[in-house]
Amino acid sequence: MIKIIEKHPFVALFITVSLMLFTHLNLLDVSIMEARNFISAREMISDNNWLLPTLNGEPRYQKPPLPTWITAVFGMIFGIKNIYALRFPAMFMVFVLAIEIYFLSNKLVPKKQLSLINALIAVTSFYIFAIPIEEPWDIYTHTFMLGGLYFLFLFFKDEKYVWKNAILGGILIGFSIMSKGPVSLYALLLPFIISYGIAYKFENLKRKIIPLILFIFLFLLIGYWWYVYVKIKDPNTLSTIVQKETGNWASYHIKPFYYYWDFFIQSGIWTIPAFVSLIYPYLKNKVIDLKAYKFTWLWTIIAVILVSLIPEKKPRYLMPVLIPLSLNTGFYIFYLIQNFKDSKSLKITLPAYFNFSLIAVISILLPAGIYFATPKDSISFWPYYALTAVCSLLIGIAIITNLLKKKIKNVFYLNVAFMVSLLLFGSPLIKTIMTNKNYNSIEKLSSKTNYPVYFYNGLSAELIWSYGKKIKIITADTSINEIENKFYLAVKKSDILSAKQKFSRYTFQQIDVYNNNSTRNSERLIRYLFLVSK
Repeated sequence: MIKIIEKHPFVALFITVSLMLFTHLNLLDVSIMEARNFISAREMISDNNWLLPTLNGEPRYQKPPLPTWITAVFGMIFGIKNIYALRFPAMFMVFVLAIEIYFLSNKLVPKKQLSLINALIAVTSFYIFAIPIEEPWDIYTHTFMLGGLYFLFLFFKDEKYVWKNAILGGILIGFSIMSKGPVSLYALLLPFIISYGIAYKFENLKRKIIPLILFIFLFLLIGYWWYVYVKIKDPNTLSTIVQKETGNWASYHIKPFYYYWDFFIQSGIWTIPAFVSLIYPYLKNKVIDLKAYKFTWLWTIIAVILVSLIPEKKPRYLMPVLIPLSLNTGFYIFYLIQNFKDSKSLKITLPAYFNFSLIAVISILLPAGIYFATPKDSISFWPYYALTAVCSLLIGIAIITNLLKKKIKNVFYLNVAFMVSLLLFGSPLIKTIMTNKNYNSIEKLSSKTNYPVYFYNGLSAELIWSYGKKIKIITADTSINEIENKFYLAVKKSDILSAKQKFSRYTFQQIDVYNNNSTRNSERLIRYLFLVSK
């Protein structure tokens, strides 16, 4: 089986990503960042306004529109309410990212087995496969950037196809900027260039100055033309948004400099191998290619330092660091595959035994943990639980068996299989064990047409998305004279008293309670509906 996998790496990667991500795309609730993207896509279609994105009718220039365009196109083809279709492009970018890592790895060290290992480590690293749901823009910007860096690497390293590599690199980096602004320029491109310069030097670059200028011109043109367009069409709004966004970098989610220094944990099941791979003195004499290892190590460390310099910090901002980290981790895994069986050194065998034994124990104990820690009210719980339990138990036993036989390659692929089976069979358990019995979609409110419908004092993006169209909002500053004598008002529980004070001359009759939490119970997504009349 492993020989077949290694003989057809792209098929193996596609199957891996498909089983992990494509099978349950409509399972989870739409996240707040997803909702903003989906709403803007919906309003692009309904308003035929593709260049000046809006969110509930208000300008939304915080993010460039390329991912929203892609989402809107899929919405037009498959239906704007089709969550599977809207999510598919972002999830597909994970597969594209895996292919890019494979190709880049194969250029660093021409070993197809190592390249496949690196790509599999990447797609099974926690924040790489999780980021398309939490923050869809990130997977676009970093995937396009990595594609651009692959061609930039070829541009620096090879003397052939210099112009082609400059053009393709410039186009893809331009697409990256059009996905989330200059984020990936800072988090991926800058540490890449610094690391390349230290590890490989910029040899013969003087002869490539003109194509290099073309490369820079292309990514600036493609990446920033939209900002210029918005600056011309709506300069005041853009200026206000830019000031607010840049202000957040220094005043929002402020964390200390060392906040990211447990970054390797975000790789999930590869946490311990990732940590070991970062111990440069330990691994430098063991890797297959010291210069390539030095490059990926520097790329990882410099990227962490750079993102740590920004006062605003969130765990998802580490996602681009996992790209060079997966390449770096692959050197350690590949070394184990090549040398573990014959090694008698505890320095080499002990970390591997500890890591893979830990995964095996987790895999074996997982079925019992799920059974005793979760409610089993739903009939659909049992099929998914049985599949999860059987796969997890068998994989755990197989890991221990192969570990005792020192067959580390088998152990590596079993770790990948554990992650795949967990997402394939375990993900649906979320719905069966976290179903909110009070769920009552606010989409039903959009069908009420006998009186105007208003929402009071702000609204979350998830509710706007679920409602299905633009929502009229009443704030504390809204003049009562502008409001009808009879209307529906959706209010958060904490704002009911404020709403009644504002409309003190009106009577309030509670009609319904909309709870948009299908798997959780957050007050942010609950609205009380009143019929308000004068």
